[in-house]
Parts: sequence; C-alpha cells; structure tokens
Amino acid sequence: MRYSDDIIEEVRIKNDIVDVVSQYVKLNKRGSTYFGLCPFHNEKTPSFSVTPAKQMYYCFGCGAGGNVFNFVMEYENYTFGEALKHLADRAGVQLPKIEYSGEAKKKAERRAALLEINKLAAGYFYYQLRRESGRQAHEYLTGRGLSEETIRKFGLGYSDKYSDDLYKYLKSKNYSDELLRDSGLFNVDERRGMYDKFWNRVIFPIMDVNNRVIGFGGRVMGDGKPKYLNSPETTIFDKSRNLYGLNVARTTRKNYLILCEGYMDVISMHQAGFTNAVASLGTALTSGHASLLKRYTQEVLLLYDSDDAGVRAALRAIPILREAGVSSRVVNLKPHKDPDEFIKALGAEEFEKRLEQAMDSFMFRVHMAEREFPMEEPQGQNRFFERCAQMLLELSDELERNLYIEAIVKDYRNSGISVENLKKRVGALAMKGTPAEQRIQPKPVGAGQQKKKESAAEKAQKLMLTWLVTYPGIFDTVEKYIQPSDFVVPLYRQVAEMLYQQHRDGDVNPARLMNAFIDSEEQREVSSLFNATIHLETPEEQNRAFSDAVIRIKDESLKERNRTWDPTDIQGLQELVKAKKELEELGRKRQQLHISFE
Repeated sequence: MRYSDDIIEEVRIKNDIVDVVSQYVKLNKRGSTYFGLCPFHNEKTPSFSVTPAKQMYYCFGCGAGGNVFNFVMEYENYTFGEALKHLADRAGVQLPKIEYSGEAKKKAERRAALLEINKLAAGYFYYQLRRESGRQAHEYLTGRGLSEETIRKFGLGYSDKYSDDLYKYLKSKNYSDELLRDSGLFNVDERRGMYDKFWNRVIFPIMDVNNRVIGFGGRVMGDGKPKYLNSPETTIFDKSRNLYGLNVARTTRKNYLILCEGYMDVISMHQAGFTNAVASLGTALTSGHASLLKRYTQEVLLLYDSDDAGVRAALRAIPILREAGVSSRVVNLKPHKDPDEFIKALGAEEFEKRLEQAMDSFMFRVHMAEREFPMEEPQGQNRFFERCAQMLLELSDELERNLYIEAIVKDYRNSGISVENLKKRVGALAMKGTPAEQRIQPKPVGAGQQKKKESAAEKAQKLMLTWLVTYPGIFDTVEKYIQPSDFVVPLYRQVAEMLYQQHRDGDVNPARLMNAFIDSEEQREVSSLFNATIHLETPEEQNRAFSDAVIRIKDESLKERNRTWDPTDIQGLQELVKAKKELEELGRKRQQLHISFE
C-alpha cells in the first residue's frame, strides 16, 4: 500500500527545502536562490543551488536535483518510504497506519524481528568484551592500537568460549528457534542441536548504510580455524551488496572512497583520520559492490595488501569498477603489507602521500602485465606490446585510448616503441576481430558510457518545460501551439502532461510533480528539466528563442506522427497534411509568436 498523494504533499509542504538542506549543507543566499558546496560530489566552488520558490535543489556540477524527498533519499540513502517517515517525524505529521496484505505483513515483521535479533546480539557481544572473560579480546584490540573511542564507534565485541551463551540470551527474549536459525547467528546439528556460530572470537558488527546491524564478522582468539568467520547470507544480509564501513564513509567530504581488504584495515584507517575507507565482506569485489560504490563516488582507490594475492584482487576489481562507471587508482604500500602496518610504521602524513601518488588503474594493469614477459628479449617485448594493444582495445573512447598509448610509450621508451607503432598494432588487432574487440561493444548508458548528444529538438522540449515551470503565465500562449502529445521524448511528454494538468488545476508546482518519480535517474533528468538555463537579455532574443523552440517541437512532433502513420488511415493522413501546412504558415509568420517572460 502507498500513502495518499495528499499525505505525501502535506509532509513535503511542512518541510521547507531550505531548512532541511541547511541541516546538511552551509547555504548562502544570492538573490532569490541559495548556494552551497554540493554534498554529492567534491567541489571548491559552490554549484549546488536551492530555490525556495520551486522548493527544489539542483547541482549544476553533477546534475543531482529534485525536491526535499529526493534530497533526503540521496543524502541518507533512504528509500522513499524511509525519507517520508523521516520528514514526517521532523514536521510532526502523523502518518496513517499502512495496512499490509497478510503475506507482506508477515515478511515485514520477520525482517524487523531479524534486525532486532542482530541489534540485541551486537549489544550482547559489546557487553561481553568488557567482562573478565573478554579481557584477552580487549587486549588484542588495544594491542592493535585501537582506542576505546574507536572500539565504541565500531561497536566491537567478543563472543564467549561457551558455545550456547548467545542462544540462551536470545531465547530468554522469547525468540523462536526457527527465527534464530534464520538469523545466521547459530549452527544446528542433530547431536548438539542449536549452538552459537561465533564463539571465542573478537566480533565486528556489520552495518548497512542506515546503521542497522545486518551481520557479523569474527576473528578467532588463538589458533582456531577459520581465522575469520562471517555471517552467512540471510534475509537482511547480502554480502555482495554491502560494504563494511560504508555507513560512516558515505558522508565523507573526500571525492573518492578507499577500498581495502578487511575489517581491521578499515577501522585503523578511520582511527587515523581516513574516514572514507570501506571493505568488501569476506568476498571478492562484485558488480553489486561496484554499483553501491557508484552511488557515493566517481573514484575508488584500491588499497589491497601488497602481496601477490592483493595484486590479483586489484586486477579483478579494476574491470568491475570500470563496468559500473567508477574510475580507480591503485595505492602502493611497499615495503609494508597492509595499511594498518604502514600507518603504524610511517604515520598518517606519509600514508596521505601514498594515496596522492596512487597509480592509474590502467597503467597498473600494464605494469603488472610486464611481469609475464622477458623484457630483456625482443620477442618478450613484442608479446608485451601485443598484450598492451589488447588492453587498449578495451577502451571505447578514442581520446582515452590515445592518451594511454602516449603514457605507455613514455614509460617504455627505452624499448624502442613509438606512438605510431603502438597505434598501428592496435589498429591491426582491431581489424582481426579479436576477442578484445568484442569487449568494446557499446554498453548501456549508466555503465560508464556517455549519453548520446542531445538533439536540437530535445533541447527545445527541455527548454519549453523549463519556461513553463519558471514562467507559468506563458501557459495560455503556449497552449495555442503545443500540447503534451507534441513532446516526443517519453519522459518529457509525461512531465508535460502533469504540468498541463497542474495548470488546469491552477497550481503549477514542480516540487509536487517530483513526487511521482521514484527512479533516481528519472529524478535527475526531471530535475534538470526545471533548471535548464538560457541567457536572453532583450525581448527580441526572448521571442526568437521562443519561436525557434515552438517550431522545433512541432516539427519533431510531425516527423514522429509521419513515422508512425498507418497508410490505411486516410483521415490521419489528411490531419497530418493540414498540420504540416499550419507549421509552414507558422514558420512564415513566426513574428506572431510573441512571449513575455515577466
């Protein structure tokens, strides 16, 4: 069940967007608009705007935009329902109780119960760490250099040596064996029955981006196996779609995130001030992880261990990140094995320098490939440059490919390779139709590929929607020539239909219109419609721009009708011919298209 539009609109109206955004971003007023540094990407010059009249925000740098719901959803990583509840609580609006179907209600209650079990378990483990039985675990953590503040911040705990303590504790809270089994906190066998999965281990609670405990990691005390043990996947825990430390790192002001291997790496880095560090959860980086990272950053620094396993992990991660549209660089920690060891030995300042010196991920792949060939031999060099050509073919952007060709030549100029020679090798390989060539086929927009260039007709449609929102007084003039059906871009047509209806209802309200769009990409696109800019200083320029937009929109609309016209529809043909004549007449008399943006 969905809340009514009236309830949603009441919550929106009672949460002024300037007041809400000001809790997260320092805003300064310029004219009728507020500006600040965008919280969704790193910038030095404010390009993030909040417009009280529209009750909308928009960043001219990264394109983030929408109403107050969209802001809270994007900043806090909330679902629409979570954002609605948050803002309702803030404004003191009582949301009506949702009536779920029997199955949905059961599912929601089960999920809530599992989250509560995990929360209780985290509290129990935290308590055990501070008992006498947890002294060894506590000494282990402090011996690793962790402060009490850090231990508290990450909720670190201890599971006792006795393998049924947690089970007894949760049973005292009246949870069923079935629910406890589904929590992933217990093992079951015929001989022992149900017993604790984690025992005699330092415990690392795993939280989602909303700070809810969804699982645990445990490091054994002593020589037991396995050294590290993680919760299995459950209803609330998906290893491939969660990252350790992201609940803290997502609010960083840095323009990149640091991806490292384990819990202690993340914790030690956060303690040293590098609060943008995250780690995958006992598994190699997945496309789910990459998509999650993409929501918070455009660049990731790979900080895996400096051993062979760490190199292999970095090489696996690079193409996955690239596929998701995330650029990456690789940090060199040598002579130290991991970030914890490096920071302890050389300090945070030197570590910061290593981050700044991180190698471009493509060039890292090139240098790692070099190890496979005897470079002192001509044959080895030839095979190496063949490998480089294969990797270069993976790059679909010609400029990017040429830049990397130059970089490779610069690094290996002593081998006698030239830019021209390497370009020829890439070209020859492409002509052969190699498997590498197949890997550079166009990818869907959103997977790191740039959108196609916007046509003049699309720009005209977009600009007209901007004008209709900014100057609602022009509706009466626009309606004489353009109807929502004339907007051939489906999303633009949908927005136009809603705006025209709002005009008929006497309330053109873009912020309310945004409530209808849940998909994040659609939100950005619709928000950009209401923030397109064009500088028109004189009435003559205004009229010219307006007439050009009207004619382009009508012309494209007629082209679309012509493409979809059924040859058997004689009446449709007559209407189409008439519309074309009217457009021709309008073109000859475009001076009649007077408009006033007042």
